Amino acid sequence: MKISVIGAGNVGATCAEYCAHHELAEQVVLLDIKEGFAEGKALDLWQTAPINNYDSRIIGSTNDYEATKDSDVVVITSGLPRKPGMSRDDLIATNAGIVKSVTENAIHYSPNAIFIIVSNPLDVMTYCAFLTAKIDSRRVFGMAGILDTARYKAFLATELNCSPKDIQAVLMGGHGDTMVPLPRYTTVSGIPVTELIDAEKLDAIIERTKVGGGEIVKLLGTSAWYAPGAAAAQMVEAIVRNQKRIFPCCVWLQGEYGIKDLYIGVPVKLGREGVEEIIELQLNEDEKALLRDSEKAVREVKDALDAMNLFA
Repeated sequence: MKISVIGAGNVGATCAEYCAHHELAEQVVLLDIKEGFAEGKALDLWQTAPINNYDSRIIGSTNDYEATKDSDVVVITSGLPRKPGMSRDDLIATNAGIVKSVTENAIHYSPNAIFIIVSNPLDVMTYCAFLTAKIDSRRVFGMAGILDTARYKAFLATELNCSPKDIQAVLMGGHGDTMVPLPRYTTVSGIPVTELIDAEKLDAIIERTKVGGGEIVKLLGTSAWYAPGAAAAQMVEAIVRNQKRIFPCCVWLQGEYGIKDLYIGVPVKLGREGVEEIIELQLNEDEKALLRDSEKAVREVKDALDAMNLFA
């Protein structure tokens, strides 16, 4: 088993560390465009193996995609954060170019790989990778819902003073302010969360979840990496160990939930073949309305990418 992580920044390195530490593959490749950067991080991580007692070998590479050859799973974290003076379209164009190039190189050397996209804006970058890879959409999907759900669960665990292990929850929609948390599907050891917390506090937690990434940016001055990296690695684990885990992921919808030709977050079953099933929940009218709003926001970004004619 071989896992490649493209982009050796904080998120990519955290994902690689998790994969190696949990021995998800014999070899974990960390690749970056910056000279020596991936090699340095890989060497540092490999030197934790005697301390953390794992055998997975971590290898670093500067832009040599041959090192990723025959990967079973490829995680793409490459991309730039939005900078002052940069419009949304500038960010889309810049990161689409990066994701397109990375995907072209990775699919050349690993035509049978499953691709997990972490680059932002997440939903449209997953779409970009799908257009580039030209493979079954069940093998190209994005990490967003697991991270968003983790934040939601963490905030609930803090408020309820309970273990986050006991909280089950589902979120849907795009990655960002229009995500759709579903309190009706949120439980604590099987107990509906609405019986344990009042509506006002629950609404506040939902709103905090929607801007969870921004809260960390304000505190750190940069994006989060521990939780995003661990979330991506949890998806890798579900695939390589064929766990059939039920996770919210950004996937290509073809009529499910009344949505067609769009990558957006919904619950799915993840296993060795990638997305093995898209699960359709019975949403009430309020939940459907929120999902439609999220769909509209995601589709606007998708349309902006389409208008750039990068794939003509």
